[in-house]
Amino acid sequence: MSSLRGILAPTCKWMMVLGIAWGILTTSASARPFEVWLVDQSNSNITAGYGGRIYIYDGEDVNGEDVAVATPTDVIDLAGATDALCMTLPNPAHPVRPHMLLFNATHTHAILSFVASGHVVIFDAVTRTPLSCMRTSPGTNGLRQAHAAFPAPDDSYILVANQNGKLLERIDTDYDTNTFTLNPAATINLATCTTPNGIACELAGVRPNNVPICPIIDSSSNFGFVTLGGGGLFVVNPTTTPMGILAEYSQATVHGNGCGGLEANGRIYLNSGAGASATNPSEFDVYAFPLSGYAATNPPNTPAPQLVFSDDTTPPAHERDSHGMVATKHDRYLWVFDRATNVAEVFHTATHARVNTVTLAGTSSSDPTPDLSDISPSGHRIFVSLRGPNPLSGSPHVATGGTPGLGIIRVNQGGKNGVLKRIVAISNKDATGKELADAHGIRVRLKEEDTDEEN
Repeated sequence: MSSLRGILAPTCKWMMVLGIAWGILTTSASARPFEVWLVDQSNSNITAGYGGRIYIYDGEDVNGEDVAVATPTDVIDLAGATDALCMTLPNPAHPVRPHMLLFNATHTHAILSFVASGHVVIFDAVTRTPLSCMRTSPGTNGLRQAHAAFPAPDDSYILVANQNGKLLERIDTDYDTNTFTLNPAATINLATCTTPNGIACELAGVRPNNVPICPIIDSSSNFGFVTLGGGGLFVVNPTTTPMGILAEYSQATVHGNGCGGLEANGRIYLNSGAGASATNPSEFDVYAFPLSGYAATNPPNTPAPQLVFSDDTTPPAHERDSHGMVATKHDRYLWVFDRATNVAEVFHTATHARVNTVTLAGTSSSDPTPDLSDISPSGHRIFVSLRGPNPLSGSPHVATGGTPGLGIIRVNQGGKNGVLKRIVAISNKDATGKELADAHGIRVRLKEEDTDEEN
């Protein structure tokens, strides 16, 4: 026995050392400092009808088990300095309905789009100070919006989906000098343009309603994938002036109202969702697009996307509404959230097999209505915005929720499964006690000391 102990002792010692080292590495990874930014679309100035709020939570406060009472470290009231800055524009207007929020590549700046008024505001993410306010251009119909504003990974521009104006616009950016310029010469008018194939960009039966929803940008910053409300898609080159169409897709190939989109495991994943019209009240599709093969000389619908999943069952059988999307650690699994059925469908990115359906309704909320999402640096938590009882965007039949706030999902089985563990509620009631809070935009931000690493 003593000789056996002598043989095992060095082995056990090294196992212990390796175990300690692994513990240090995993603790270090999970301890990477971050914060979660959550946008409430409802007016902070209720009487005047503008503003909104951004709630900022420290990662340590929302990463553990006892987070139900987590309080924000900062709250940005958009009816304050942000409104004052926007009111200095040549044609001043109050910013209304903050909708989508993203960060630049180094997480030094936040980009916030206002879907009702058409403003895009850029903040210093450290000081929370609004630095620049721009307003999108009126389309040929005289309308404008800013549904989403996506920054390029190389930090050279921001693509803006001017939804009601049917314009794809570009803001040229220099974050080092805080120089941000809306470049009208770069704009594509999606209502009046013609594709390289000589086909009208907007055309009944092909692309019937070219309201741009979300312009997803690939990691090279050379391609923008622009989803459309009426169905169809454009892949554009955002770096030219004006921007150019490289690929066109019809509504039969890509269904409408997609907003979830990201690059993972060598592909661009996009979805489609439900709309208000009778043509698509229930829709859940997931597509995988290649990262190459795009050229203006290609015929329509080339290169072809892969249909990963589709469930467009017509109500009353059940309603579906694919919206938010997130990839787990190492891009192994893709989670696609459904506002209508309160689930997340989970797909293996290597095989595109659907491996799980995670149910989110339960003891925390009978109707959470998950919207947009992001993941913690460690990959152990997914943060989801949860809609309110009086939704201010999206179709009410799928966007109405019961518990507005921040949903915290504990990720299990290496990303294959998870459970909604906690909800951090937000509230904004009017004089009658009506709950107006309606969470939508959400993003994880790495703090300064870790901005040189990927989230």
